[in-house]
Amino acid sequence: MSRAFFDTNILIYQLDKRDVKKRALARDLFKQKAIAGDAVISTQVLQEFYVAATVKLHVDPLLVKSIIHMFENMEVVVVGKDLINEAVDASLQYKLSFWDSLIVVSAESAKCESLYTEDLNAGQIIRTVKIINPLKSAATS
Repeated sequence: MSRAFFDTNILIYQLDKRDVKKRALARDLFKQKAIAGDAVISTQVLQEFYVAATVKLHVDPLLVKSIIHMFENMEVVVVGKDLINEAVDASLQYKLSFWDSLIVVSAESAKCESLYTEDLNAGQIIRTVKIINPLKSAATS
């Protein structure tokens, strides 16, 4: 079992019609991990997903709400004061934005081995979590 945390941007690509390659890669990866029970997200990701999907992609809010209900079938890390404090520490230690740090510590708290994102340096290990950009090959082709 290789648990993976999904950052918002990877989930958003599943809906993005502007980049067919990235959409297909994001969908395939997420489906594979979700079916295996290895996909993890957080309440932060759910919130960001709703806003990005409705504001940036102009997806109908009711459709986004139904997608969010499907995400609830996987493990969802609840962001509380302890994770916020951890994120502040990680932000200072690793010179990351608070929001990126919150994603990392959420992944770590769920014992995820990897974090799928476009926002951090692929290959880097932050705390115990390896950063993977699964869409990197699509960006260069």
